[in-house]
Amino acid sequence: MSKLENIVLTKLYYSIGEVAAIFDVNTSLIRFWEKEFTVIQPKKNKKGNRLFTVKDIEHFNKIYQLVKEQGYTLDGAKKALKSGDKNVTEANHGPQNEILIDKLEKIKSKLLELKK
Repeated sequence: MSKLENIVLTKLYYSIGEVAAIFDVNTSLIRFWEKEFTVIQPKKNKKGNRLFTVKDIEHFNKIYQLVKEQGYTLDGAKKALKSGDKNVTEANHGPQNEILIDKLEKIKSKLLELKK
């Protein structure tokens, strides 16, 4: 589920506080992801305040989905963003997840048998 689904982005630039509020995270996480992911390049005003564009916020949304919702590591999220794989950013992978879950459940049951 995308954090941007019910939000209309009408402004040209958003402050770091506004971006943090959209994703319900700390501003420090926004600054950290800015350093880790090269796709996020906010403008800075004369005071040095970050000004994020709608495109930056869309990139944050993809990163948020990968890291926070789908459990990717930062390296995994970077690779997924670089590959541009559309399936990676979808919340539901459908049959692939079902197959993986079945395999994991079989492994779990075998481990539980060994434990007895």
